[in-house]
Amino acid sequence: MCGIVGYIGPRQAAPILLEGLRRLEYRGYDSAGVAVQNGGGVAVRKLAGRVQGLRDALAREPLAGTSGIAHTRWATHGAPTTRNAHPHVDCRDRIAVVHNGIIENADALRAALERTGHRFRTETDTETLAHLIEEAAGTTLEERVATALGDVVGTYGLAAISAEEPGKIVVARQGSPVLLGIGENEFFVASDASAVLAHTRSVVYLDDGDIAVLTPDRYHVMDANAHVQLREVSDIAWDLEAIELGGYPHFMLKEIAEQAQTVKSTLRGRLLFDPGTARLNGLNLPPDACAGISRVVIVACGTSWHAGLVGRHIIETLARLPVVVEYASEYRYRPQLAIPGTLTIAISQSGETADTLEAMRAARAVGSRVIGIVNVVGSTIAREADGGIYLHAGPEIGVASTKAFTSQIAALALFGLYLGHQRGLPLAAGQGFACRLAQLPSLVARALALEPQVRELARVYAERRNFLYLGRGVNFPVALEGALKLKEISYIHAEGYPAAEMKHGPIALIDADMPVVFVAPQDEVYQKVLANMQEVKARGGRIIAVTTEGNGDLGALVDHRLCVPATAPLLSPVLTTLPLQLLAYHIAVLRGCDVDRPRNLAKSVTVE
Repeated sequence: MCGIVGYIGPRQAAPILLEGLRRLEYRGYDSAGVAVQNGGGVAVRKLAGRVQGLRDALAREPLAGTSGIAHTRWATHGAPTTRNAHPHVDCRDRIAVVHNGIIENADALRAALERTGHRFRTETDTETLAHLIEEAAGTTLEERVATALGDVVGTYGLAAISAEEPGKIVVARQGSPVLLGIGENEFFVASDASAVLAHTRSVVYLDDGDIAVLTPDRYHVMDANAHVQLREVSDIAWDLEAIELGGYPHFMLKEIAEQAQTVKSTLRGRLLFDPGTARLNGLNLPPDACAGISRVVIVACGTSWHAGLVGRHIIETLARLPVVVEYASEYRYRPQLAIPGTLTIAISQSGETADTLEAMRAARAVGSRVIGIVNVVGSTIAREADGGIYLHAGPEIGVASTKAFTSQIAALALFGLYLGHQRGLPLAAGQGFACRLAQLPSLVARALALEPQVRELARVYAERRNFLYLGRGVNFPVALEGALKLKEISYIHAEGYPAAEMKHGPIALIDADMPVVFVAPQDEVYQKVLANMQEVKARGGRIIAVTTEGNGDLGALVDHRLCVPATAPLLSPVLTTLPLQLLAYHIAVLRGCDVDRPRNLAKSVTVE
């Protein structure tokens, strides 16, 4: 969940490393540091806090050198202090390492190294890597790294430099993403392509077990046995503007505002109106395979799990198949059943979510076909899945996911339409659903026009300490997602609940100080939700209703109403979630919270 950057070439490394860290800060922002080969050894600067503080420190005391590594941290082992910040060094300050992941046997390694005379300066698991490399046998840095990693249990994306071999960076990957950027007479290392996009669009994604060696004039990739491996050079499809604020005060607001376009991008070229189906070329799920599916299992975490809950309704309705939605972190540790005809869908914005990746691997191990729904081309889930659907939503920088969520629902709707068509969905139903999907981008734009109204609503409720979000059917996941967004960025306690279950406990919380957000579009359970509103009203609760245009006058029942355009009930979550994203955003801004970098969170969760 940390950001790694490396550079080697003819230019001064420190400014390039700092710029890369700035673009990766959404992956971790507890502390930051750089290590540069300066001709006489390895010079390290690091501090607790944001990258800007490191930039200011280096402006006062510059580091010279044309190769180096850098890191921005999301703390796992050890508090976010300057001492625990990366890079970490060996006993002689001759080797420096940056690392993303978790060394599971770090305590045992530390104890063994201390017995041989090594002295540790930090509380981190990563420091063991520097000492292991110092201790390891080998005539080159890459040999010593390979030897050291043979003793490691856990996950790592790492980069190492040594004062003994100036002009060399060694990179390794196991379970945590790392890539190489291929420039003209220069090379880069990063945990995310956004760090290198200002310099090159050509990247090489490393596979688990790879070790790469970069020098000023070449690079090569090896396996653990030092056999050179060929890795495809991929092109980054998006441009630098996609990761700039573009006049918005926060990335989150920019990404909320982009959703008419990002939903359109997810749908573009994939709808076939006459046959009433979808074209999903990368799915690798031919008609005979569709016929053999007897159940679907969706594995995901966080916001992606909420999208999976929406997808369950869509797939069960259109394809008439049972769907189970699992927290990936729990699924991977339960006994897996080899049930013939199971299709597993792994959903992850980054395509690197550790729990989801391992859940996908567990499903494959018992014979399930696996498809991925991801946003990042070349990500691990995308490469390991049997097929999949790219979201094409562009890079999402804000830690709280917004545009990825609506694009995930759009992708699941495409999949449900395709699978339904293959399994006997009536032609008219398929055609109608395809037309409703095509209308979504314009409806999203209309729903986003609610922002001024939502901003004023935020002023009313910004100081409340608790919120309850309620929904039913396909919009219950929207209640969960709305509560999650508020928790993530405003630090207000919020709980999402099925509206009908409110009376089985949460109703005890309701009073005049408890705002209750109802997600209540016009659908088959609308009248039931109105009855739940009456229960809240009778107990003095303040009601905010997200409903659809033309639903009649709710003025006597609710305190505030936000009306989104009407669409097919299965697609309503794409629209009902938008005012809840805006509400969370504006409340967080009014409370003075760091919207794009909420405390304790990071964007890409690549550790357990």
